[in-house]
Amino acid sequence: MTNPKEFALDIPLPEPRRLACARCGTEFGCDLSGNCWCAEETAKLPMPVKGEDCLCRDCLREAAAQSAR
Repeated sequence: MTNPKEFALDIPLPEPRRLACARCGTEFGCDLSGNCWCAEETAKLPMPVKGEDCLCRDCLREAAAQSAR
């Protein structure tokens, strides 16, 4: 059986897209591969609020703390 990760070495990875946090404007990267830093966060939120796409790490944690209250 072949290892799918072996094939990934032959394909150049796309550059992470640059985003600005919808709350504070901090710029950060997201590679949309499922390996994004936000997938590693323990902070979870319901579906985004209208007008808010992605949040930076600090705003995500703050929003999750507020929603837990």
